[in-house]
Amino acid sequence: MSSDTETDARPTPEKIDRVVIRFAGDSGDGMQLAGTQFTASSAMFGNDLATLPNFPSEIRAPAGTIAGVSSFQVHIADWDILTPGDHPDCLIAMNPAALKANLHDLKPGALIIVNVDAFNERNLAKAGYESNPLEDDSLRAYHVLTAPMEELTKKALVGTGVKGRAVLRSKNFFALGLMSWMYSRPLKPVEQWITKKFGEDNPVAAANLAALHAGYNYGITAEGFHHTFEVEPAALPKGEYTNISGNIATAWGLIAGARAANLPLFLGSYPITPATSILEELAKQKHFGVKTFQAEDEIAGVGSAVGAAFAGNLAATTTSGPGLALKSETISLAFTLELPLIVIDVQRAGPSTGMPTKVEQSDLLFAMYGRHGEAPLPVVSIASPADAFSATMEAVRIATKYMTPVILLSDGYIANSSEPWKLPDVADLPTFPVTFTTEPNHGDEFLPYTRDPETLARPWAIPGTPGLEHRVGGLEKHDGTGNVAYEPDNHQLMTELRAAKIDAIRKDIPPIKVHGDADSKILVLGWGSTFSAIRAGVLNARRNGRSVAHAQIRHLNPLPPDLGDVLEGREVILIPELNNGQFARMIRAEYLIAPRSFAKIQGEPFKADEIEEQLNEICREINS
Repeated sequence: MSSDTETDARPTPEKIDRVVIRFAGDSGDGMQLAGTQFTASSAMFGNDLATLPNFPSEIRAPAGTIAGVSSFQVHIADWDILTPGDHPDCLIAMNPAALKANLHDLKPGALIIVNVDAFNERNLAKAGYESNPLEDDSLRAYHVLTAPMEELTKKALVGTGVKGRAVLRSKNFFALGLMSWMYSRPLKPVEQWITKKFGEDNPVAAANLAALHAGYNYGITAEGFHHTFEVEPAALPKGEYTNISGNIATAWGLIAGARAANLPLFLGSYPITPATSILEELAKQKHFGVKTFQAEDEIAGVGSAVGAAFAGNLAATTTSGPGLALKSETISLAFTLELPLIVIDVQRAGPSTGMPTKVEQSDLLFAMYGRHGEAPLPVVSIASPADAFSATMEAVRIATKYMTPVILLSDGYIANSSEPWKLPDVADLPTFPVTFTTEPNHGDEFLPYTRDPETLARPWAIPGTPGLEHRVGGLEKHDGTGNVAYEPDNHQLMTELRAAKIDAIRKDIPPIKVHGDADSKILVLGWGSTFSAIRAGVLNARRNGRSVAHAQIRHLNPLPPDLGDVLEGREVILIPELNNGQFARMIRAEYLIAPRSFAKIQGEPFKADEIEEQLNEICREINS
């Protein structure tokens, strides 16, 4: 049955302005794919949206266990939203472990759709259930609907050419079809994706299409699913939009930054969760002249990037916390060579391997100080998936203007989450073309460590340029000539010059935008991916009569020159962080004030209601 005729049987849906849906199942159940396709359909329908994928930390966690649960949450709305939602309105649970792992997050009265075929004695025991929750009245606070997804998927796939255990790989499309019916999503985008992905005559395509329609038709025929919902398109500013994840936006930002600097782009990296998809995306973009090198380890990755920078490329390397530790010596080398290099750290929960698929902002102090010797570097943070594009371009601008490595901090939440992004007009993008030195700069000589009087940046000469032969290396250099030098006074001078160059970036940092009640005694100060939850929590608090302001800091080193003025006179400065208060320590040290740290180290992003409750508590304290 085609999607054009399926809509004929649709009852009048209930109009709702927003909904939070979470697909959850075993890591082999295809929940990320189902959630991604539901999101794509919603984006094409015109909803505003935000997503939150959640992966198991173990590559092969035992099937059917809590540790093996994978989920994908999407918040769709007919208005401008900020977060993927605090508490799901609907949970699709493909097995008992998925139900148990996610039940605590649901709203009272939430809709739970269960794959009843998986609730057998073996799977219940794996999930730690002593009795079947579908039968023991423990779910009475929720609205529970069941569907025999495995049985119906098997029946639907008869004649498709897919047989045996492979049949049940399509049950995620059954769930997707059912949810498309429940929430009035068009099937056509999913059908087109399946055909493009697998080919029209491929048995896998036939199987997935059959399962998709079987799920949709089950919604039509099963009485319990006759109450359907619809979220209408959002009134977003006019323009062309795409649904973009943080890692993809970062990759595109590197390409745009290279074009803005008029440089070829080189990425030297080693795959590591959750940064790998930046490398994968750039590897697809050879038509933009992008060169990618998948190295044998983290050190080789950054080493190749430093070599590419010396040769006149916009050089970048991607990593996460453990990899940043391995790269630190070579980053220090790039610092003392004074070459532009973009170091992208997609943070994850640590230490060591930690929880590699979970979010944390735990590398801030490492980014600030994790090098030997006096080696301060610019540190720029990304606030949201869509912000990754402009933040990456800003990192490129700083690196090329000031001839320095820049650390760009993303994290697992930003990397994997997605939101609509209005495509910019290419003509409106900033440009900052690099001018290589091609002539001697000191009579007939070329001095590689002379400095621009404004930026203190040294000249960038491509090796092989006639008359500009020069040597760079890790040993201390003489001011101007770049010759190896061990004189005490010269070392102090060069150390101070390199630090002053980084500090000079302050004058390029735009004024801080304070949102909310600008003169409020309460300021929420955030950085990185805390942005969406903070902004939503502050908006909610203000709607409830609280006077609160919010400022989000992109430039973490050097800090904005007007930050002291923004902090002055506040009674409470609340700093929410997904770490143990690292930015709060920096603010305390820099401005000799005592901010209030709100630390969360659970491998999960903040919820808006957590921020709002903190603000309510602060207001009660002030007014008591």
